[in-house]
Amino acid sequence: MALKPTTCKEAIARWEKSKEESAADAKVIELQFQWPPIEKMDGALSTLVSCEKLSLSSNMIDKIAGIAGMRSLKILSLGRNYIKTLAGIETVADTLEELWISYNPIDKLKGVGALKNLRVLYMANNMVKEWVEFNRLQECPALRDLVFTGNPLCENQPDVDTWRTQASNRLQQILKLDGIPILRESE
Repeated sequence: MALKPTTCKEAIARWEKSKEESAADAKVIELQFQWPPIEKMDGALSTLVSCEKLSLSSNMIDKIAGIAGMRSLKILSLGRNYIKTLAGIETVADTLEELWISYNPIDKLKGVGALKNLRVLYMANNMVKEWVEFNRLQECPALRDLVFTGNPLCENQPDVDTWRTQASNRLQQILKLDGIPILRESE
């Protein structure tokens, strides 16, 4: 008999029981590694109105949803899931500063431009293949720290220096690429 996936509501209830506090008042909520895994982000997450950092990494989530009410969210960790697009992220665009979404099958960055306050984007080991998608990150003026290694676009460059030069020329705003500071010629 297959196990039913854990719902967000159940995961939040487990978290409250283990922490002995109200999730609605908590600033950091960690729901990673649920067993059985969470498959759907749902409206239960919108009850987390004080949450500044939410971790849902290492589950089986296939799309971003249910976070519209998370008006304090600054850091969203969704690494190691099955997320294919950034659709749904725009509902937290006003507050989100860091998106950790490595190890997902994302190949398009449509919608990333809504994240005007995004400073940190960790999206290593996704499926982005084309510069046209990478260039959408130009729409994120606050972006300073980008991890993109392990994407086909990065891996298909002749060498690391070519990758770093191409990426930093396209994204003038970033200060750090793949964990290494970018050295620019001073004007």
